[in-house]
Amino acid sequence: MRLGLIGGTFDPIHYGHLVTAEVARYELGLTKVVFVPAGQPPHKPGRQVLPAPHRVAMARLALATNPHFELSTVEIERPGPSFTVDTVKKFRRLYREAEIWFITGADAIAEVAAWNRAEELFRICRLVAATRPGYDLGTPAGQTDLLDLWQVHVLRVPGVAISSTEIRERVRTGKPIKYLLPEPVEEYITQHGLYREKEINCHVQPVLQNDT
Repeated sequence: MRLGLIGGTFDPIHYGHLVTAEVARYELGLTKVVFVPAGQPPHKPGRQVLPAPHRVAMARLALATNPHFELSTVEIERPGPSFTVDTVKKFRRLYREAEIWFITGADAIAEVAAWNRAEELFRICRLVAATRPGYDLGTPAGQTDLLDLWQVHVLRVPGVAISSTEIRERVRTGKPIKYLLPEPVEEYITQHGLYREKEINCHVQPVLQNDT
């Protein structure tokens, strides 16, 4: 069994995330891809992240139509910062015979060496670097050597230049977000008034069900 894991704040989840996961599933022959929303992301201390129940609810809506995609709230339920190595170890215990592939953006690969317990992470899973439009994986200098050392698989993803940051800014400034993310997610954002000025802390009570 080959298991794909894709993490992130998913604030909000959008078609870029979904296309990356689907390309990885097909190209790598993954049995399934599990989306793991971050609880307290250690790499984003300066930005307020939308409360977890909203992010989980939007992810659940976005994944509903793909039988190969699943959602896990393991990082949401874990207290403290969310470290990738702890998440991968959790899935290794759940799927002892599985080959685990952790999918991340190519722009994050240069920072992987500084991740918490990075060497341990390299031993227990394979890393997948999903390229984005216009990103040169050969830079900065020396990065290609690191890719060979870590046996990182480079995944070429079709050009979907969408970011969560852009979506939040478009909502804040009243611009349309249609066709940037699944329609149920767009409707959820509108219904709950998310990403508008001073409304990031609005509350909702969806059940945080761990599907994995």
